[in-house]
Amino acid sequence: MNVLFVCTGNTCRSPMAEALLKKKAPHIQVQSAGVFAHPQDSANKNAVQALAERDLHLVHSAQPVTKKLLKWADLVITMTKAHKQLLLDQFPKYEDKYYTLIAFALGEEDDQNGDITDPFGGDLSMYKQTLAELEKYIDAFIHKLDT
Repeated sequence: MNVLFVCTGNTCRSPMAEALLKKKAPHIQVQSAGVFAHPQDSANKNAVQALAERDLHLVHSAQPVTKKLLKWADLVITMTKAHKQLLLDQFPKYEDKYYTLIAFALGEEDDQNGDITDPFGGDLSMYKQTLAELEKYIDAFIHKLDT
């Protein structure tokens, strides 16, 4: 199984989700990208620190969403409804692969349960809160894949 996590700049949420899933489900191939990513941007220092405090080490370079990545992925998991909508607008061919993390994890057809909090610009505690939120839904995501 190939999973692509998508957020805005590919420096905070999607790399943290990628690191969590790689650690918790090493049999799954994982990458991350951003709808507005600047290639080669590094991960946010607070994202790296929040992960390091959980013994997860992140070495990351941002990459934009591409057709090649979307073709590679079996599932494309977005952090927000807006990210999903941008993908639908720009790459409608891959529509059947797109889910928000919360909707997929909860097994819901719609995206009414909100978005993963964006910690960008926040302090380390905000990144830790987003990491905890991601972990909750990544655990549910793995459970759903295993059932």
